[in-house]
Amino acid sequence: MDLFMMNCELLATCSALGYLEGDTYHKEPDCLESVKDLIRYLRHEDETRDIRQQLGTAQILQNDLIPVVIQYHQDRQLLDAVVRLMVNLTQPALLCFGKLPQDPSFRHHYLQVVSYLQAYKEVSSCPLLTGCSLLPLPHTPPQDWEQRQEEDSLLIERLLLLVRNVLHVPADPDEEKNVDDDASTHDRVLWAVHMSGMDDLVKFLASSQAEQQWSLHILEIVSLLFRDQNPEQLAATGQGRSAKERQVEATELEALRQRELAERRSRTLQRGSRHSHFGGSYIIQGIKAIGDRDLVFHKGLHNLKNYSHDLGKAVRRVPKRRWVAHDADGTPRRSALNVRLFLKEFCVDFLENCYNRIMYLVKDHLIREKAQQHDETYYLWALAFFMAFNRAWRFQAELVSETLSIRTFHFIEQSLTGYYEMLLMNKKEATCWSRRMHLALKAYQELLTTLHEMDHSPDEAVRQSSQIIKNNIFYMMEYRELFLALFRKFDGTKQPRSFLRDLVETTHLFLKMLERFCKGRSSLVVQVPGRKKKTQNQPLGSIVQPRTPEELEGMWPSLAEQLKACSSGAEPLAEDVVPFDAASEVPVEEQRAEAVGRIQDSLLAGQAPRALALLRSAREVWPEGDSFGPSDVDLDEETELLKQILFANLPRQAAPEAEEPEEEAEEEEELASVQVSEKEFNFLDYMKRFASASVVKAYVLLFKNYPHNSPHTNHCVAKMLHRIACDLKMEALLFQLSVFCLFNRLLSDPAASAYKELVTFAKYIMGKFFALAATNKKAYVELLFWKSTAVVREMTEGYSSLREGEGSGSRKAPSWTPEEEEALRELFYKYKEIEGEDILGSILAHLGTGSRTRKQVARQLVRMGLANSMRDFPRERKGTCIVLWTEEQEMELQRLFEEFQGTDDILGNIMRHLTAKRSKARVIDKLLSLGLVSERRDLYKRHRRKPGPVSSRAGGGRGEEISPALCVHVPVEDSESNSEEEEEEAVWEGGSSAAGEGPEGQGIRKGAAIPDRDAVGLAQGLRQEGLAGPLLWLQNCLNRTADDREEDGTSQPVPLVPLSEENEEAMEHQGFQRLLRKLGTRAPANEQLEVFSSPQGDLAIPTLAHAPQREAPLRYLLRDSSEVHAAAERGCLRDRMRGSSSERSESSQSRACFIRSHSGDPPRKRKKRRRRVSPSPSRQVPSEDPGFTGSEEQHPSEDVTPA
Repeated sequence: MDLFMMNCELLATCSALGYLEGDTYHKEPDCLESVKDLIRYLRHEDETRDIRQQLGTAQILQNDLIPVVIQYHQDRQLLDAVVRLMVNLTQPALLCFGKLPQDPSFRHHYLQVVSYLQAYKEVSSCPLLTGCSLLPLPHTPPQDWEQRQEEDSLLIERLLLLVRNVLHVPADPDEEKNVDDDASTHDRVLWAVHMSGMDDLVKFLASSQAEQQWSLHILEIVSLLFRDQNPEQLAATGQGRSAKERQVEATELEALRQRELAERRSRTLQRGSRHSHFGGSYIIQGIKAIGDRDLVFHKGLHNLKNYSHDLGKAVRRVPKRRWVAHDADGTPRRSALNVRLFLKEFCVDFLENCYNRIMYLVKDHLIREKAQQHDETYYLWALAFFMAFNRAWRFQAELVSETLSIRTFHFIEQSLTGYYEMLLMNKKEATCWSRRMHLALKAYQELLTTLHEMDHSPDEAVRQSSQIIKNNIFYMMEYRELFLALFRKFDGTKQPRSFLRDLVETTHLFLKMLERFCKGRSSLVVQVPGRKKKTQNQPLGSIVQPRTPEELEGMWPSLAEQLKACSSGAEPLAEDVVPFDAASEVPVEEQRAEAVGRIQDSLLAGQAPRALALLRSAREVWPEGDSFGPSDVDLDEETELLKQILFANLPRQAAPEAEEPEEEAEEEEELASVQVSEKEFNFLDYMKRFASASVVKAYVLLFKNYPHNSPHTNHCVAKMLHRIACDLKMEALLFQLSVFCLFNRLLSDPAASAYKELVTFAKYIMGKFFALAATNKKAYVELLFWKSTAVVREMTEGYSSLREGEGSGSRKAPSWTPEEEEALRELFYKYKEIEGEDILGSILAHLGTGSRTRKQVARQLVRMGLANSMRDFPRERKGTCIVLWTEEQEMELQRLFEEFQGTDDILGNIMRHLTAKRSKARVIDKLLSLGLVSERRDLYKRHRRKPGPVSSRAGGGRGEEISPALCVHVPVEDSESNSEEEEEEAVWEGGSSAAGEGPEGQGIRKGAAIPDRDAVGLAQGLRQEGLAGPLLWLQNCLNRTADDREEDGTSQPVPLVPLSEENEEAMEHQGFQRLLRKLGTRAPANEQLEVFSSPQGDLAIPTLAHAPQREAPLRYLLRDSSEVHAAAERGCLRDRMRGSSSERSESSQSRACFIRSHSGDPPRKRKKRRRRVSPSPSRQVPSEDPGFTGSEEQHPSEDVTPA
């Protein structure tokens, strides 16, 4: 950017900073304000970062800011402002733009900002300027943190960020083309940091107890200090070369020499003895030209090997999405010797004093999420670098003990998995995620290498620690499956070759350690994934067949003996029993019936200890009402309860019809869950999992780069391929044309003598192939394809070795005989012309063999040429296909409805007698459309409980009757019903009869109605509020309704319609509405009703007795309309209304049914919009009499305005 194109205001602000005269800088009076203005300008710069570029062009940092810091560092306010501006100017360009710009214009601005940052780094490399600019920093941190002000902490953080920004500036590859051991710009900055004492300050902050908040900043600065360094080379600085290094260098030099000699011989052969104009022409037999003639070659014979039909053709453009990923690291180079010696000394001090502490703090920040995003990459880099330096320098396990643990392995494994998932999800940032994934892999590799080094330690404690860690790693399946997953998921377009190289070397080391670990012991038990099919939730009664009473009498003595053994402790009780299904959609409170069924199933299966454990567990889950016995029950009473459960005739749901098992692998995968089990480990079986085409492809891809690979990398590749070919006898996996072309290039390489291991392996594979080709002529065709293990077996053992259906994970299908094929052909021609006919179903019905499935028949039809593909046979549709209703079917439905209208299960009876079978949903919809019913709830099954004697615990009742404490409601679910319209029913069990005594002290006998204490409290409160009149009106309505029903002999629905203003206002009172719901009345269920109506079904309706002299207006729950009528005839009901002292309960145990009305007064406008009232789960209410059972529907608090 041209300096004359700067903004006028910005130029004036820069001029107001001051001026440099010689080596002295003279600041202007308003220098501080000018610095603040520049900070303000940077805060409001545009997306092209124009202010930053203009300040970089004007060289404000070099000419003004650094001289101000040198000469005026005593001015604290000016120093703070200048350092803040310098941090802003030197921040990385990637942070300024957010991401690497793809637009050409923005990419130009990005590169321009990078060039200014590189100029800033050049200035910072001066020792004098760097030392002076960082002068305040060494004197500030030693101050006690308690006495340190907030401004001091901000200054320290900004100076650390300034150092971070300067070290982060990338090198300019065009300017820095130096050789090894020559000082680059980064080396000069490192030396300036060393001369200024900044390295000592970094080590102090990393080791100090009081400076924990700077741990992430310090680790980031350290990672930038060693950005281009190799830990092994750094550890060897100042030492002589070892024999191994000299041998490696000699091998590389010999390979280069052989290639040079080969090129010299090739150039000699290219010089023809004759004149170039008389080179001659040749006919190449076996290679055709454009026509049918042989190819004519017009060049010398020495160029014949390089001939190809592709010569002269345009190079095919490779799509960008298929470009091979390049390594982020450039060409490695060695820094100057003095810089390497300084860095080595820094590493030694850092390991001895700082490493364990700072790694612990950083790990704690990462776990507690106190760090910024992606800060874990610095942790992974530091782990890999310093552990490698410690191993190459003087291995001491205690110096890196903080990162030698199972937790570290787990953290890296989780990071690798997370990075790969983000690599697949965030494709735009795939390169960044791939680099992070590579960092995690390097850290994992260094952990394994350190463990391998610990095995050779002279200290017995160190070796024992290594054995413990390896035992945990090899036991957990996650660590064994990691390398297989990385190989199978390797993508060369997103992950560079360096990642593949480190993956191959890490896998080689892991297999080497695992093989040695297995050989050192007789057996090794490890975790393995076990697949377990999910069992469908079967209803009660679908597993255990019904038994006769005689069979149950014969079973009980053995069960009683088991229970006695449990009481004596001879037989332990199960501890992992759960009386309810936590995964069920039914709430736990409504699963009591299922719990009773589970107890009975355990008894019928002869598992009395499990039944007893289920009973006790159910008592803990449902303690209210003593449904499963009181908490202080003894074993004899529990035995009696279990006997009653065994002999009880519990309602069961019908078992679902068995369906044909699906053979599709995808559907089986959905019904499978991964279970973890243990088994004895076999190393050879584990190696067989590497014998796959995906793994071999990755190794061959790295094999292609053998001239540039290190000898160790080539050894790792050869070792794995040798394991697959020789140990597993799977050499046919390498019978592929691209692999053979690679072998040809290797064998014809002039420097092949330097790769003896690879050459020997290539000759071995070629010999195996030609030996197989002598017996299998199709082996040459198989060269064109990558093969699976099943195909390899076919190639080597014969193509008849694997018949249809055989192989790993598949079932063997029975073969088709000629007679069966002929019968199949006849049946197909017979049914294919019938329109709408299920061809496969008809064929299976007449085929004769019951072992065939639809899929097998369809596949055989395609193989015989009778069908084009499997798609010609659609899947078998579940359910019925009848959609339209004929007139006869409608008349039949109407007749069945009229016939069964008075029964408890209208819909069930209709479904059983309907000629054309349809689903319940279609039958209900048709009944609604015909106007036979107005609501779905009118078709629901109604349950009536038969009154009768109930055996008490101490009374020794009949064995066929279940205890009242276990009389729980078993709901019958209708799959087509609406959950918002289902009626819930509950049975209430009470305590002792003494608690039910009336005001006169006279007890209520068994079978009488029991007062509801909650309703009593509500009525008392409403009476005190002045609603005594509406309470008396409600009582009279209920009494009148009971009398009318008894006289007419019918049970018609009756609405509760308030006529007076007082009663209408009471119906709008929330407390009165709560009382109505407590009494069992129903709120309006649709938009046509605006009145409360009496309940429907088996719900008990309480009677309100308005007694001004008494405190409890709500007296009894009446169970039947006959009870109300009998009480009215005896006069006791009206005596109760007048508050007579002769109040007694003489009613019998029966039920009253008050059905909701669909008629009433015309609806009036509502004040509030009502919501649909959904039935709440059944609620258990305590009763005074243990022989009393009743049910009540509890409605949620809903603001419903009555008419």
